[in-house]
Amino acid sequence: MAAPTSHGRVLSDHQEMACQVIAQALSIALSIRELIRQGYLFGAHVLLRALVERAAILLYVHLYPNDIERWKRGWHQGDAPGLAKMFDAIQAKQQHNPAIPGRDLTATMNSLLHSKPDSAPWNMVPLGETGFGHAASKILNRPDLCDDLCANAIPWLAVVQGMMAAYFPNEPAVTSDQVH
Repeated sequence: MAAPTSHGRVLSDHQEMACQVIAQALSIALSIRELIRQGYLFGAHVLLRALVERAAILLYVHLYPNDIERWKRGWHQGDAPGLAKMFDAIQAKQQHNPAIPGRDLTATMNSLLHSKPDSAPWNMVPLGETGFGHAASKILNRPDLCDDLCANAIPWLAVVQGMMAAYFPNEPAVTSDQVH
């Protein structure tokens, strides 16, 4: 799928960034959906951070438009804000009080990504009478994990959709026959 309204025209630096990051976010969301459908809930949970990071980049650069230069330079570690710092900056700009520290918002996602001890519940499955174990494959008996994953992914998809409208205002609606 490609967005035909962005083809064959001059785009601003912000729109070029948005084209790349939105497409990546949607691809990751579709990957998460497929992993859920197949029962690979742990892997889908790990990918959630990548989706969240892309949504946060879109929102952050929208709120801090001068930082497009950092993104164009490569958004390198040490130059660009990490996810927790982006959350802090987004909340500061939107004057959320009380703000939840970015490190608290990213803690679970970071634990899953970096295999910290507190990530254990995300691949635990009941083994019947013998207790619990860590699944190495599909998790088909933990609807709570599936519900949690979907409840966490949906708001970030809404952010991506909102950023589509923000970076491409007044664009005509795209019909299904225009999507490639």
